[in-house]
Amino acid sequence: MAYPKFLSTISCLLLVSSLFFQSVLAHSDDQKQNPFEFIKHLQGCHKGDKVKGLQELKQYLEKFGYLNYNQSNLQGHADDEDFDELLESAVKTYQLNYHMKVTGNLDSQTVAMMTTPRCGVADIVNGTSRMRSGKRTTHHGSNKFHTVGHFTFFDGSPKWPSSKYHLTYALDPGTQDDVLGPVSRAFKTWASATHFTFSQSQNYESADIKIAFARRDHGDGAPFDGPSGVIAHAFQPTIGVFHYDGDEPWSVGPVRGSYDLETVALHEIGHLLGLGHSSVAGAIMYPTISPGVSKGLHGDDVQGIKTLYGV
Repeated sequence: MAYPKFLSTISCLLLVSSLFFQSVLAHSDDQKQNPFEFIKHLQGCHKGDKVKGLQELKQYLEKFGYLNYNQSNLQGHADDEDFDELLESAVKTYQLNYHMKVTGNLDSQTVAMMTTPRCGVADIVNGTSRMRSGKRTTHHGSNKFHTVGHFTFFDGSPKWPSSKYHLTYALDPGTQDDVLGPVSRAFKTWASATHFTFSQSQNYESADIKIAFARRDHGDGAPFDGPSGVIAHAFQPTIGVFHYDGDEPWSVGPVRGSYDLETVALHEIGHLLGLGHSSVAGAIMYPTISPGVSKGLHGDDVQGIKTLYGV
């Protein structure tokens, strides 16, 4: 007679477990919402509109370098929901950078790009109005040749001094072992295309470049925003800090639904060496990346680093 009672107990436990995991999964789904999702509800907005969510859009565009109400005569509009002329101008600049039709309106293409996961470094970090082209001059005999790229540099064009062309890097001691391979390959790729050499250090604190996974507000003044949204960031020379967002799904190689560790490392190492973002979609320094995508260095990336260091 105890056998049916045992089955009944097991059934209850299975039911409770099922409800528990459903609750966990539901909570997990809530946590996975793209922090840029609000922009989708603004599609179709244009100058003159007053719509809830435009204040968040202003914060988004300010974060990535497109807006600065403090340097305008519209300071009082930074915290309102008005689609003013400064916001329209910022949207136009964003559209220019991403090679879209320049309307100043939040059309479907603009909204789709704005909601794509991306690097946390601003697109405009040097006081210019957009990700402008750079020019490099080369000499062949008595002739000069000019090549134009779409790479950018940080404000003031900071770079590593000539005495630091060999850089050491280290992963935070708590990092999973399978991260080292993709990161090391990314450094080797940059070494093969530049005058830099890199080596792994076992001393995290003394390494020139420190790499770690971090979540939300992690004390460097550039908090992450949970799953999707900003997936990684790095700082200009010679700060030497690179963080992956620990809330993202990461993979070794391109895997559907996950971000490729090596591709993102290539991008962030570019920042560590002094490159800003590029407006060339094929460049590794392009600001956005989608899950399941892998990329390598582009001629624009190599041209940019050679221009910065004059080699």
